Amino acid sequence: MVMPNIGAFIAWGLITALFMKTGWLPNAELAKMITPMVTYLLPLLIGFTGGSMVYEHRGGVVGAIATMGVIVGTNIPMFIGAMMMGPLGGWCIKKFDAWAQPRTKQGFEMLVNNFSAGILGMILAIIGFFGIGPVVSGLSGALAVGVDWIIARGLIPLANVFIEPAKILFLNNAINQGILTPLGIQASASAGKSILFLLEPDPGPGLGVLLAFMFFGKGTAKSSAPGAAIIHFFGGIHEIYFPYVLMKPALFLSVICGGVSGTFMFNLFGSGLKASPSPGSIISILLMTPKGIMNYVGVISGVAVATAVSFLVSMVILKRDKSEEIDDIGASQAKLADMKDNAKGTAADNQDAKAILSTAENVNHIIFACDAGMGSSAMGASILRDKVKKAGLDLSVTNTAINKLTDEPGLLVVTQEELAKRALSKTPSAVHVSVENFLNSPKYDEIVTGLKTKEVSADTPAETPSEKAEAKADAVTNLDAAKIKRVDFIHHDQNIGSATMARSMFKDTLKKADKTDIDVRNVAVGEVEDTDTTLVIASKETAKRIKLSFKNVQVLVVNDIVNAPEYDKLISELK
Repeated sequence: MVMPNIGAFIAWGLITALFMKTGWLPNAELAKMITPMVTYLLPLLIGFTGGSMVYEHRGGVVGAIATMGVIVGTNIPMFIGAMMMGPLGGWCIKKFDAWAQPRTKQGFEMLVNNFSAGILGMILAIIGFFGIGPVVSGLSGALAVGVDWIIARGLIPLANVFIEPAKILFLNNAINQGILTPLGIQASASAGKSILFLLEPDPGPGLGVLLAFMFFGKGTAKSSAPGAAIIHFFGGIHEIYFPYVLMKPALFLSVICGGVSGTFMFNLFGSGLKASPSPGSIISILLMTPKGIMNYVGVISGVAVATAVSFLVSMVILKRDKSEEIDDIGASQAKLADMKDNAKGTAADNQDAKAILSTAENVNHIIFACDAGMGSSAMGASILRDKVKKAGLDLSVTNTAINKLTDEPGLLVVTQEELAKRALSKTPSAVHVSVENFLNSPKYDEIVTGLKTKEVSADTPAETPSEKAEAKADAVTNLDAAKIKRVDFIHHDQNIGSATMARSMFKDTLKKADKTDIDVRNVAVGEVEDTDTTLVIASKETAKRIKLSFKNVQVLVVNDIVNAPEYDKLISELK
């Protein structure tokens, strides 16, 4: 509910930072926007979003009306109340419509719809005013007293003992947007800043881990760490460092120590931000820092100390590690996907992009969909958009929140695996591809190759029966068999078994023919070596992708890779 409206939070934070009495450009007239925005605009946006997530626009309207009751019934910014009343309003009007619509006489639909939304919204607003508002206000007051007690005794750094592991378990949004941000806004409204805005967004702990991998990691983890560090620190996408910690669970200690030490420095300098930075980029953090040199010194010191401590602890852990697990970033990303499944309570069946795209005859729009339609999905869309452009394909690539997906012709939807079922229910007629990680998926190349294959198929004239027979007869003759030193059978998720069997049978036949110098392999497309000494044996659709991806390999197209009649002639011509 909060993430789709984060732009409004940033607008409020910037207006506050610029125009309040102690801001960069104090302006009493413009500062009049600050209180109405935090009191009315932001909670109403949250309430409307919550209601619309349950029951589209109609649910959003009732959710906003219901939220107004808790806003007026209290004297604090009512974010938590909005998170309760918005979905409740959407759910109530959805249930009412399910009951009333079959019973509504023809011609009275508009009257019933309008008055039911108004009456139900009024009732919920009254309930919120007298019931929900005071309860949430009392709860927020108790939490604020508890946080104040921790801060007064200098214990606020201990909060990171729970926050840092929770982030990696994908509870970061629940902690930051659900607890720390509402309490921080209350503190900021009176004090002008709050340390609570720094606890979860601090990029220091994650940056320290990534820097340690840059210097002391191995393999793909080491080579990918520099790019991940830039995206994390400047882009504010903290999720990118989670796989590195899960790869070596001892690194949980690194981020905890970094978080505690960073918050200790924030507390020591009395640092705080005017509003919640989102994303958690160092740029956003500095923009939300109050005017004053010591405020900047405190914030930068906290981030720097968190980075240094996390780096040092990670360095010790990585240097002492002798296992090979540290190199397996792919396995860690798979583990990350499982952790996200558990955190969100969903799971999805993975699908092979190449097999799916063989059915994509009319794809003209690609959408990346995630929970909020921001962050990693935006970056994934940017990555694929660049690949599509370089491939010369005229396709639109955008990103959106999964709840805003609409079924339309020519749509290809890319989601993370745990969201695939939700995306399928929203767009049943679309082509669907699920990935483990928006920021680094090999399926992007498969998507582009599949779409290029589709264009080649569409542009190639159909063969006549006589041409097909002639092509089949000449398939082996057209090969330069004298050069072939390796034969590759191509597999993917749908034919791993048949490719394995074909390799075994072909190898046995070669052995009987006393041609054991030929290397026979069962490989994925990405493992093919692009030389004219390699022969790829594949089905028609797979062969098209091979020809688009490689320039030098020789290709033999067969209808049945296990028992093709072309094999006898091929083996007889091999040297």
